[in-house]
Amino acid sequence: MDDVGRADSSRNARRSRLPIGALPRPVLVLSVVAFCVAVGFGLVVPALPLFARDFGANKAAVGAVISTFAAMRLAAALGVGKVVDILGERVVLALGIAIVAVSSAATGFSENYPQLLVLRGAGGIGSAMFTVSALALVLRVSDVTVRGRAAGIFQGGFLLGGIFGPVLGGPLISWSIRAPFFCYAGTLVVAGGVGLIGLRQVERPPGISPHRRSTPSNGGRRSPVTGPAPRMTIGAALRQRPYQAALAANAAISWAALGVRNSLIPLFVIEALHAPAVWIGVGLTLMAAANAAVLLPAGRSADRRGRRSLLVAGCAVSGVALVMLAVMGHIAGYLAAMVVFGVGSGLLDVAPAAIVGDIAGGRGGTVVAGYQMAGDLGSVLGPVTAGWIADAAGDRAAFWTTAVVLLGAALLGVSASETRKISSGHAMETH
Repeated sequence: MDDVGRADSSRNARRSRLPIGALPRPVLVLSVVAFCVAVGFGLVVPALPLFARDFGANKAAVGAVISTFAAMRLAAALGVGKVVDILGERVVLALGIAIVAVSSAATGFSENYPQLLVLRGAGGIGSAMFTVSALALVLRVSDVTVRGRAAGIFQGGFLLGGIFGPVLGGPLISWSIRAPFFCYAGTLVVAGGVGLIGLRQVERPPGISPHRRSTPSNGGRRSPVTGPAPRMTIGAALRQRPYQAALAANAAISWAALGVRNSLIPLFVIEALHAPAVWIGVGLTLMAAANAAVLLPAGRSADRRGRRSLLVAGCAVSGVALVMLAVMGHIAGYLAAMVVFGVGSGLLDVAPAAIVGDIAGGRGGTVVAGYQMAGDLGSVLGPVTAGWIADAAGDRAAFWTTAVVLLGAALLGVSASETRKISSGHAMETH
């Protein structure tokens, strides 16, 4: 390696040890925004089924209220991605938060079930606008050397908010079943304020302005590039195996999270393990702690060693956790499996998003939207499919099936190439 190559490697090594505060400012701001949004969402999660019941909704109708939100996110995501490419992330993010805030406050005033259903659907559209634009901005402002950690910090905001929200939501429900929806609107106002202040200097470039970027022809050293970089389309991205692997991993872990962790495991603990309900919360807490603990190390690993191996490991570890649930019939095994699942899902909070950022290169709102759609698809199909399998063949069969889904995503990752540019500057091929 020549002197320049050694210097580049040294700079990359220093970048890999950067503290959180050295990440791009918009990443830290968006992490706070994500925390506020997730706290509010966590407030309404326990209230929503009870609120629907107050209108005389049966279990299917209650499920429809919940699935409508996810279904509208799925339906709107690709269109939102195109709007992000036209208007920029900051504008779409602000509009999305405003839509969710208004629809949430209006939900608190709902007088019947149809109103509740329509307003939750509107909230799903706003949620798609926020999540797609926020992730697109995180990936755009983070270069390849910090993109893994940026994704981890951003996801960490959602994770911490998701922990605190339900804790605060219980007391609110006991006071008023409508109160969580108004408080959700309040947390969104806070999130919007943080975003407007913290992101006021973030501008969407009309193309990619003349800047310095690395190219294979110059050995990876940054050199002036004039003219806008070509926009990455979702069609072009779908032809690349790493993007396919990222979509599969996001869909698989969303399937596992919504279809197994949130839907089946609470019933499994009580009905199959014959354990008190308190162990449900203990297991979920251990999982969340393991997830949080692995985010920063996973981000550093993705930035230093690459994304592909982390994606494969995340799918494999999550699959192992589900196999543990399927074969172990005692509470200790359940708790161990939840810790393992937290580690695996933490790896998948980082690696697939970093891959999408590498491929989009800050110029592909629809590419990010496609990634979001894959997760929403898993969230919609997971509970229904896993529930059907559990009814037909038992919970353990649903665990095995979900493990196979994760294994399939892992195999797709194995066949993909690395997307992170190595220190010598030669971009690894994507195919």
